[in-house]
Amino acid sequence: MTSDPSRGIQPSAGNAAAPGEPAQGGVTLPTHRVRRTRTGGVWVAAALFALILLLLLIFILENGQRIAISYLGAHGHLPLGVALLLAAVIGVLLVVIPGTGRIIQLRVVARRHRRLDAQTAAAPPAPPNDASSPAPNRGGR
Repeated sequence: MTSDPSRGIQPSAGNAAAPGEPAQGGVTLPTHRVRRTRTGGVWVAAALFALILLLLLIFILENGQRIAISYLGAHGHLPLGVALLLAAVIGVLLVVIPGTGRIIQLRVVARRHRRLDAQTAAAPPAPPNDASSPAPNRGGR
């Protein structure tokens, strides 16, 4: 092994210490953690997506028998796997579409509340109503 003479440390098996434990000179080495990144998240999502696509492909290939489909007067023939996958996608859409509408509705309400809160915070404070001072006489009884 070669060493960097400017650092004055000769690499050897005895010099190595685990992170967080004191090294030979009593110096504690810092523990380095790699933070999760968006790119790493995209990579994991792409790998999971590829695995799901592989499983769907196997499902469709194993269920290749042709079946007759009738819906509101429309008739056709599809492989069983494709028909089941199509039914699952339509079921997911029946859940996602109303959910998206509700999310949009909640965002509009939240935006409205933020705007009202900002206006309230920017308005000058009302003068204090001091109960100890006498009420002005307006010519009444």
